[in-house]
Amino acid sequence: MITHFCRYIGVKPQIRRVQAIWPSGKYEDYRIHCFSDPAAAKAFLDHFCGDVFDPKRDREGGKIRGVWRRMGEYKRILDLGPLSVPEILRN
Repeated sequence: MITHFCRYIGVKPQIRRVQAIWPSGKYEDYRIHCFSDPAAAKAFLDHFCGDVFDPKRDREGGKIRGVWRRMGEYKRILDLGPLSVPEILRN
């Protein structure tokens, strides 16, 4: 679905991974779609929802291998725009 959407709007994002860690110690690995064009990033965000990630701001001190220190309480993501975790994997 993501690949089809990106082809439709004519972009090919770079895909990166980052580990997100919450104050409670809970963590998850995230797949990040990176765009060089801000308009393409906005179109992607408008379609799929999600969070904006700025590596210079959100990685520990801008480190290439730094984690994403999240604030607030951890909440599992089950639905994100048109994407959804299948029912069998929810529990």
